[in-house]
Formats: sequence, structure tokens, C-alpha cells
Amino acid sequence: MPDFLTNLLHSIRGARGDDMQLLCRQLLSQRGEASQTVLARRIITRYKALTPEERVSFFQMLASEFGPDLAAIKQALSLGEGTATVERISALAAAAEPPRQELFRRINTGATGTETLVAMRRDLLRALPSHPELAVVDSDLKHLFRSWFNRGFLHLDRIGWHTSAFTLEKLIHYESVHEINGWPDLRRRLDADRRCFAFFQPALPGDPVIFVEVALVQGLSRDIAPLLDISAPVLPPEKADTAIFYSINNCLDGLRGIPFGNFLIKQVVDELHGELPNLRNYSTLSPVPLLARALGRPDDENGFTRERLARLLQEFAEDLVRAAEMSRATDKSDPVFALFKLLKDPAKHREVLDAPLRRLTLAYFTQLRSGERTYDPVAAFHLSNGARLEAIDPFANLRPYGLRDSFGVMVNYRYIPDDMEENHEQFVRTGNPRVAPGLLQEKRKIAAMWSGRAEKKKTEKRMTLKT
Repeated sequence: MPDFLTNLLHSIRGARGDDMQLLCRQLLSQRGEASQTVLARRIITRYKALTPEERVSFFQMLASEFGPDLAAIKQALSLGEGTATVERISALAAAAEPPRQELFRRINTGATGTETLVAMRRDLLRALPSHPELAVVDSDLKHLFRSWFNRGFLHLDRIGWHTSAFTLEKLIHYESVHEINGWPDLRRRLDADRRCFAFFQPALPGDPVIFVEVALVQGLSRDIAPLLDISAPVLPPEKADTAIFYSINNCLDGLRGIPFGNFLIKQVVDELHGELPNLRNYSTLSPVPLLARALGRPDDENGFTRERLARLLQEFAEDLVRAAEMSRATDKSDPVFALFKLLKDPAKHREVLDAPLRRLTLAYFTQLRSGERTYDPVAAFHLSNGARLEAIDPFANLRPYGLRDSFGVMVNYRYIPDDMEENHEQFVRTGNPRVAPGLLQEKRKIAAMWSGRAEKKKTEKRMTLKT
């Protein structure tokens, strides 16, 4: 081993080799690539051995000890004060960049450096709710990941049954929408009338960053059961006219908030169109993961208050109350009470709940907000990618998790290539989802009921008739 590497290792081991602050400062001070790689590997090994509590302490050290140099920033601001010269701007940019970013770049040179940094951010995100001061560290990692995982560094691969076992096992592990129950289930999802595409990053070989599962079918699928049935007959791909995206999974928690899903959808549409020109429609069959939670929060003044629910359900009140077999006199005309009684076993009351659930779900998508954003994260993903809300499908997912999260409701988002850019711009600009023509009239009715305008008009009409 060269003398400088031997001396370096001795200095690391002799000067409290488990002191992460010392190791990080040494890594930043080294100029040679070989010595940087040795130190990066040492930090990676040490980080993996830390307990969760020690990792939080490590992040706190990064936040407090490796931030921007305020004195250097002030000095850069004073250079040529009043003028925006190239030199002044460059000096200010260099001073404003936290040393943490360069530290992360150098850690990335070690073996498994990218993998470790992604895992670091996963651990950091778990600690953030109780340690908000760590947000500055997250900001730096996110900034770097936006560059390292941008579309130019990702490659799209189709995954098939002959893909490496390592990658196939990752699919089973990462599938979070519709669980893959073993190898026979996975094999059916990779059959001739199915497709699976994933983005990979060269620094993480064989480990997908995001993947999408597609079913090639005839017509719009509005029930998940046939798509997940491992005994379902295989449709010859040339007979399919519709591609259904039924499961999209971001695989690595440490990459949360890094936007590459939109590129995946657009490129998969292009891939499928090139392979199968007989395809005419590109749609999803998507979950509504927060519907049950939203309906169960009547105290949220911006959400489904009891008054709003009563207005939305008034048209269905008689059927709901009859099906719920109300016993108490005070409940016999209460459609809200009847609804929640029936929703305890929604599959048993499919016929009477179908229309109310359609209306409530459309209200959920068109009226409910989380701040300035659409409340539902799956909707936000597809709508921001240029899809439109095509159809609402009550009882499309009767599996336990589907009934728990959304009373069985799923929806179709449709991707029309010629409209995607316009839909994207409207959603980003206004936050309002584009909906299919068949939903427009119901959308207007819901808006009036949500705001109370419909009730106000009825009252005004009654007053006019009395006078």
C-alpha cells in the first residue's frame, strides 16, 4: 500500500476513528481522489453501524457544523457593493453553498456511496417530524438528488420473467399498491398481456427507482379483480385496444419528493405506442387512498362537514335511510347517519351506495384541498402529469385494504397524448382537475352543494313563491 494511504489509515484509526465529525472534516480537507475514496468508505461503514439515535446526532452535527460560512457570505456581498459583477455573483454562490453538499459529493465516491446517501435521507425523513432543525440537511440532499436522479441519468427498462432474480425480488418487495403474493402472482403480472417498466440509475444496478405495471385489455377496466387474477386467460397483445396502468410504485423512501414519475408515464406511453400501434387508450385504475379518512373528519371546516354531507346526500336520503333500517326516531330522516351505518359493510349495500359514493368521490377530487394542493396524492401525481379524471368506480377493489381506505372505490385517470400538456398546465396553474365530459354536469352540481349555493337558491325560490 502506498505510504500516504498507510499514513492516512493510521491517522484515522489513531484519532478516534469512530468520531464522525473528524472523519467528515478530514474528507473535506483531502485533495487526492484515492484518499477521498478511503475516507468515504470509512464514513459509509461507520454510518451503517450507527444506532437510530446516533444517526440523529450525526444529522444534528451536519446541520450545526457544516452549514454555510456567514462571514464568507458577508465578505462576498461586500465585494463591488451595488454592482452585480460575474466575480461577485460567483463568490456569493460559492460562499452560500453549505460544505455539507461537497461532503455528500465526496461520500458518493465511496463504494455504495449513492445507496448509502439515499438510505441516509430515508433515515433523515423519519427523524424530521420530531427534529425540524434537520430540514437544512434534507434540503441539501434533495438538491443533489434532483441532479443525480434527473431524467438524463435514468434509463428505462422493460422487466420480464427473464430479468435477474435480484430485480424481480425487488419488485415483490417494493410493490405497495397491490401486494404481489409470491412468484406465481409475479409471473402472471409479467405475462404476454402485461408489461412492467422501470427506471434505473447506473449507481444502483438492478434496483428500480420507480416502476409501473400495465395490463393490456379491451375497453376501460373498472374492476381490479380481473387484472390481479392469476388464473385469468391471457389476451393476445394484438387484440388489446387499451393499456391500463394499475400500479405505480416509488421504490426508495430516500427519494421521496424527487420528481421522475412524470417522465416514466410519458415514456411508457411512447414505448407501448411504438410496440403496439393497435392501442388507442391509455388509462389507469387507481386507488383513492385517503377517501375514508376525509369522510371521517366532520370537524374539518374545509372538508366534509356534516352540513355539506347532508346537502350532497339529500337526493339519496330516502334510499339510504330505508337500507339502514333506522331504529331511533331522531335518526329516521338523517342520510348522514344512514350513510356511515351502511359503510360499516359497504360491499353488502352496493346497490344503494353506488350513486352516493360516486358523488362523494367526485366532491373529494374537485372540492377538497390540502393547503393549495389536491388532497389526494395519487390524484396529484396523475393530474400533474397531464391526465384527466375519466370515471369513478365504486366497489372496484373489494380487497380488505381497498374497503378500508376507500370503501372499495377506485378511479380511472385517462392519458390522451394530445391533451396532456394542456391538462398539465391547467392543473399546475389553477389546481383544478380536468374531468371527462360525462362528469362535468355532476361536478357543477357538487360545487353548488359544497358552497351552499344550491340551498340558497331553493330558499330564495320558496320566498319568492310565498310573496
